[in-house]
Amino acid sequence: MDYSSKNIWLLLFIIWGLPLGYYRSKFRKIIYQTDSWIINIKPVFWKEIKGLFTTLYPTNLKYKRFKRFYLFYLIIYLFLFISYLYFNNNTQDMDKTTVGSTIPSFELKDQHNNLFSIDSVLGKKNVVIYFYPKDDTPGCTAEACAFRDQFSVFEDADAIIIGISAQSVESHLAFAKKHNLNFTLLSDHGNKVRKLFGVPSNLFRLISGRVTYIVDKKGKVVFTFNSQTQAEKHVTEALRILNEIK
Repeated sequence: MDYSSKNIWLLLFIIWGLPLGYYRSKFRKIIYQTDSWIINIKPVFWKEIKGLFTTLYPTNLKYKRFKRFYLFYLIIYLFLFISYLYFNNNTQDMDKTTVGSTIPSFELKDQHNNLFSIDSVLGKKNVVIYFYPKDDTPGCTAEACAFRDQFSVFEDADAIIIGISAQSVESHLAFAKKHNLNFTLLSDHGNKVRKLFGVPSNLFRLISGRVTYIVDKKGKVVFTFNSQTQAEKHVTEALRILNEIK
């Protein structure tokens, strides 16, 4: 999805969110029987949900009116959100890098602030490119350390390892030093390369996907592995495929 389309969806969310927020505020004040604006930010929801889908005050006409408006705007807002996810995911899949694809050319800075070009290794080595969500989180640490521990095995398979995420060069360097990582980490600011590959996201696009690509010496993708939870399996699957293409 291009930026103009995203801006249209953002504008729709804002336009429809204003009356939704207004009617929700009025509704919550009635439900919790207060005139204070603070009720809008309090993390209490059960009575609000109950009041929305049952009838708490059958003789209160104000309650019924604001409940009706709140439900109407909420349903439309949810419809807009689901539509955004549907159209955005469909567009992303069109450019997805899959088995048989030639990987896109890109340049990014590594953890030492040196510019790394993927073209400098294509045709010379097998390449393991793995996209991960964030430095120093439990799953990403387990994955990175598993790649580290098998580094010599990857070398025997004439392969290099490249980890890519959106964190800064400084974050990557701290991550690499903390866990003694012995391979390249690239800083993909703005997720430009992630989008170039069409790496899918998880949990309604709130979490960056964890995907590994195995690229042979011809620059062709021969295998992909997509799993957010099986972080260490990315390493075992990569080694399995590299052994098969020797």
